Formats: sequence, structure tokens, C-alpha cells
Amino acid sequence: MEHSGAVGAPASPAPASAPLIYLVAGEPSGDVLGAKLMAALKRRAGERLRFAGIGGERMMGEGLRSLFPVTDIAVNGLVEVLPALPRVFRRLDEAVADVARVRPAVVVTIDAPGFCLRLADRVRPLGIPVIHYVAPQVWAWRSGRARKLGRHVDHLLALLPNEPELFTRYGLPTTYVGHPAIEDRALPTDGPGFRTRHRVPDGARIVVMTPGSRTHVLRRMLPVFAGAVRLLHRRRPDVFVVVAAVAATEGIIREAAKDWSFPHVVVADLREKRDAIAAASAALSMTGTGSLELAIADLPMVVGSRVSTLTAILAWLLVHIKYFSMPNLLLGREVVPEMLQFAATPARLAARLERLLDDPGEQAAQRAGFAELRALLGGGAQDAATPSDRAAAVVRDRIDAVAGSRLAGKSP
Repeated sequence: MEHSGAVGAPASPAPASAPLIYLVAGEPSGDVLGAKLMAALKRRAGERLRFAGIGGERMMGEGLRSLFPVTDIAVNGLVEVLPALPRVFRRLDEAVADVARVRPAVVVTIDAPGFCLRLADRVRPLGIPVIHYVAPQVWAWRSGRARKLGRHVDHLLALLPNEPELFTRYGLPTTYVGHPAIEDRALPTDGPGFRTRHRVPDGARIVVMTPGSRTHVLRRMLPVFAGAVRLLHRRRPDVFVVVAAVAATEGIIREAAKDWSFPHVVVADLREKRDAIAAASAALSMTGTGSLELAIADLPMVVGSRVSTLTAILAWLLVHIKYFSMPNLLLGREVVPEMLQFAATPARLAARLERLLDDPGEQAAQRAGFAELRALLGGGAQDAATPSDRAAAVVRDRIDAVAGSRLAGKSP
């Protein structure tokens, strides 16, 4: 199966008769979930599956040939998205046409509801079942979306235990699977090896910086975070910085880092990131999935974020949540300090990070909250299945149902 302009790994060697699963990830965090789902599906079915769709480096590493780069549609914010809309809608048309051409057994859309639910709305009339992975945060804003979601998709995979009740009341079948980020907790790490490989001085305290995986976010936050670390290093010369990058941001970060005076290393490899986190004392993170991954890895952090002034005003009017970082949002209280918008200055971030480094009590309090968070995200302890395994089971059941309906001469 060939896609014009497709990027990524070669297609799976599965036979043409194998079920085709079309996955769509609209942003880097969805790419991570999609890759774990693909791996779980392959564990269940071996090579007897084919994949198509849209994804990033992680999904391509599992064998997906992406229709186009996920960075073409990885935009967020209320105002920041406007310049990208013509490109996003062009890519939406391309994706709909591709689904209609390849006729998959099921479409799995992953997070990014702005793009994914528009795609689902247009392909579902083709008779192709749609599963949406990650429940939209309707409790934060646009609460009417819970009622409307069942018109777009056939099944919802929820990451949090309180979400199924919210959506099933409107007739949408919903399965709580847990959050796949928890699966990284079991992966091996080598903190001492990281220090050796990157020549981190004895006694140096590593601070991990995660300035965002979207390029427009990175360009706004990297100078702020770098400025904060520069000030921190003046007061604490023992600080050594590790900057976490992805493929789309690595070049930008390395170019900016040429002017940095503090000791640092930029890492993009997933194993190197895990080892860096294992070796670190604290982190400076954006509000999104990066903060959740740090919490699961038990690394205390300070969170900072800025958006455009107009977006901040609109969010204040429309978004009904008290916290913005994922750990605080999910636990419903401030576990990690949030420095947002005008509070996210280099000086304030540096002071808050220094306080965290010097306060074992605060570090312990954050870690206690992280333990609660891991329990919340685990998906239940009634079996040995991972969240990705549970999600894969729902997708596979839908494929089997479609195959049975077609054998019976019925629509799926």
C-alpha cells in the first residue's frame, strides 16, 4: 500500500488480506499513544495487521508510513492556530480522501479533537467505524461536546476512571483503559551511565528542561527557560542542564544552545531522556504531557508556560479549570508549582526552581502526589494488562465485529 508523499518506515509485510487499521495522531503526545497502541496490537496479532494513517516519529518507528508529517497539523492555542488553518484543512481533505481510498477496517483517532473529530465526522458516513482515543476534556470547556461526540465516533477510549460515566449517559460506548504514560514506569533506566556518557561533573545537580514539542511553543518558551537556567546557574554553579528534544525541535534547540553559557546537553533519543530523568534532581517543564511524564518518573518540577496575550484572555473567559499542568489538573490540587503567563519570567522561574532544589520537604510532597497520580492512571489492578493492551483489545474487538458483520452481509 503506497501513499503519495508518505513518510516513515517501510510498510508492514503483512498480507494484503490482513485487516487495515487507520490511525490518526494530530500532535506529538498522540504519536506516543499511537505507537504504544500499535505495539500492543502487534503483540496480539503478530504481523497479521496492516497500518496506515498519520503519525510522528514514534508511530513511524512501529511501521507506519505517515500520509504527511504530523507537524503539519500539530497546532494548538486559540489564536495561534489561525494562521495554520488553511494548511490544516487542506491536510484534512487529504486524510479523508485517503481513508475513502484504502477503506480500513477501523479508524482510530487519537486526541487532537479539533482535527480528529472533524475527520471522524467525514469518514463515518462511509460505513467505517471510528474509535476515538483520549476523551475530550469537556469538563474544562465546551461541555456540549460530550453530547455531540456520539455523533462523530462509535467508541471512546478514556484515560481517567471518571470519564466513562460522563459520556455513556449520552449513549456513547466508553471504555476506561488507563493512561499509557504509566507504562514507562517499568522501563529500565541508567542514571549513572548517563552522567558518565555525557561527562557530567561529579557533584553536579542535573536539571531537565522540557520546553515543548511543538515548534511554535518551543520558540516562545525556549528563551524564557534558557534565561531562567542562566540565572539559576549564576547562583548555583553546580547545575547541569539536559534539554529534552524531539525530531521536529532538535535542530532549533541546538542552534539556540550555541549561545548558552551554562553547561548543558541536548538529547532526543527516548532512552537517553529516560536516563537523564533518572539522574536528575529537578525539572523545568511546560504544562502538557511532558509534565505528566516527569511526574510518572517521580521527578519534582516547576512548570512554566506562556501563550499569546489574546489567547490568555480568551482562555480566562472560556476555560473553566483551576490548574493547567497535567499533574495538578488530574489530581485537582496544586502538587507542582505553576508559573503561568506574566508570572513565567526567567527571574521567577529561576527563584522557584532554586527553592525546589533546596527543599527536600517540597520534593517529598511532590513525590507523594506523583504516587497518587500513578495509581489514578493505572487503569485498575484487576489484571496484568497495560492501558495500551486494553485499548488494543477494544480495537481488535471492533475489527472482529466488522468482519463478522461483513460475513453476515450486514453493515458494520
